[in-house]
Amino acid sequence: MQIVLREVHDSDLPVFFRQMNDPEALHMAAFTPKDPADRDAFDAHWKRIRASADVQRTILADGDVVGSAAVYGEPGEREVTYWIDRAYWGRGIATAALRELVAQVPERPLYARAAADNTGSLRVLEKCGFRVTAQASGYAQARGAEIDEFVLSLDARDRRR
Repeated sequence: MQIVLREVHDSDLPVFFRQMNDPEALHMAAFTPKDPADRDAFDAHWKRIRASADVQRTILADGDVVGSAAVYGEPGEREVTYWIDRAYWGRGIATAALRELVAQVPERPLYARAAADNTGSLRVLEKCGFRVTAQASGYAQARGAEIDEFVLSLDARDRRR
């Protein structure tokens, strides 16, 4: 399967909106918008981030839009995030996309956060060289509760092939 990252196109947004309204994916991601079904808020969010200097990419698998990946935040505090359509979980797509993303963004350190029980995402991050550096807790909109999360970092010495 060929995994490619490209600039986000307007035509990707309806796909992202559908992907981000999958109940199982929302539960796993945990830290989601207050109301993922609010299309106006979704559109406003994407308009804001597409106008920013942050790096946003569409993930393609064999030419199909299967998710998104981004690096955002202030220098020295930048975080990675990604979302893969649940129909594509377990195929190595998130790992390949994140490896490509961190190769495109050479600055370090980079950070990531994942729900402590999101073993799939934690595995992806660790395969890409991120290491758990802290544990925290926060309110997870998708679960309606405070949950544990891990904070991970990637610095220059953690770069993977």
